[in-house]
Amino acid sequence: MLQAVGFTLIPLLALIIGAVATVWRRPGPGFTSGVQHFAAGVVFAAAASEILPDLKHGTSAWPILVGGIVGIVSMLAIKHFGAKAEGPVAIAAVTGIDIFIDGLVLGISFVAGARQGLLLTLALTVEVLFLGLTLASGFAETMKSRWKVVGLTSAIGLGLPLGALLGGPVGLLPAPLLTAFYAFGLIALLYLVTEELLVEAHEHPDTPLIASMFFVGFLALLMLEELLPQ
Repeated sequence: MLQAVGFTLIPLLALIIGAVATVWRRPGPGFTSGVQHFAAGVVFAAAASEILPDLKHGTSAWPILVGGIVGIVSMLAIKHFGAKAEGPVAIAAVTGIDIFIDGLVLGISFVAGARQGLLLTLALTVEVLFLGLTLASGFAETMKSRWKVVGLTSAIGLGLPLGALLGGPVGLLPAPLLTAFYAFGLIALLYLVTEELLVEAHEHPDTPLIASMFFVGFLALLMLEELLPQ
């Protein structure tokens, strides 16, 4: 559990770096879209290679179905309230829940093993870096102080270790409940790819190079998985 919490400091640092980069010099749309495609590829590879295989060892299909339904309802609820969010407080609340779920999924991945947790940490680090860019950009529209923008963004990022802290005890649950949590984590990651990263990435015109970054990210994580010791 403490190992998972410690590893959340890596994406938390990426979140802060993204916030700092935004308030001092915001990246252009082409660079941002490329990072979003790359992050989507990395997260998709992590979901397919690290979370999905654990579901195949489940004792029954029912935990997968229940965990998947809970994941779908949770993600759609976040999307619903996120679309209605206005002002820094509302944006902070919705994004904080999103980040907390990222931390929860990370904590669950460490239940499967340190190797799986490490790979998902790297995947979420790229995703959270982009989230820091977006979140700080939204705060900067209503807050004049750069340090307040960075500070508020960093405070929201504390949802990562809190989520990981909650995800750690999942390993002590009975096998059916553990399978349900894996299904929830898989849905959360797939939602992150299809409904957040790629949707926002396509708000700007694509070039072949930008589009290829999805596959670069996907292959990069798969190659890293092969290079890491079993």
